[in-house]
Amino acid sequence: MHRVNLTIDEALYEQARTHSFVSKKSISQIMRESLSAYLDSSSKANQQTKLVLAAEDEQEILDILAKDDFISNDDFKKQFDL
Repeated sequence: MHRVNLTIDEALYEQARTHSFVSKKSISQIMRESLSAYLDSSSKANQQTKLVLAAEDEQEILDILAKDDFISNDDFKKQFDL
């Protein structure tokens, strides 16, 4: 695990602290679960992130980031009748 400093406004902190108490989970656990759910969403940036993490070398990473023509798996299947 890595330790991360996070700055949030007072109202959000109080809401997280209260939720932590009610749900009997630490704020850290809530943040890990929330960040994981956010990163698992199927946004374009998250698709690029997964490709970058799987890339073999720096040039492949730069090519992935330079291209702006990502489509979903469903759209790809429809486009190529798969």
